[in-house]
Amino acid sequence: MEYPEDLRYSAEHEWVRRAGDTVTVGITDFAQDALGDVVYVAAPEVGRAIAAGESIGEIESTKSVSEIYSPIAGAVVAVNADLEQRPELLNSDPFGEGWIAQIQLANADDLDHLMDAAAYRNFVEG
Repeated sequence: MEYPEDLRYSAEHEWVRRAGDTVTVGITDFAQDALGDVVYVAAPEVGRAIAAGESIGEIESTKSVSEIYSPIAGAVVAVNADLEQRPELLNSDPFGEGWIAQIQLANADDLDHLMDAAAYRNFVEG
């Protein structure tokens, strides 16, 4: 399993990468492994205001359908259109090309409630 140090993690297995007042959100290596082969991703709509912990979409795999939860509050400013045709990017590159959405931060303090890489590793392996 990979646990990139530059990310923050939620207990629901989403990751966040901050760039200024915007964050990119995706699912973790642990999550994609547990899901199996991803066949469909329903991403949130651009412009949608969201609360931390709110469901913003879903992922369908050969094993199950799982909700995507926003780790932070804000507004969706971009979604990864590549996932429409290539949902398997969540499996092959969950921390790169497999990102799901970009969200304008409403409150930077939301990031303080997320785990760093070491804490997330302990959470999933411990």
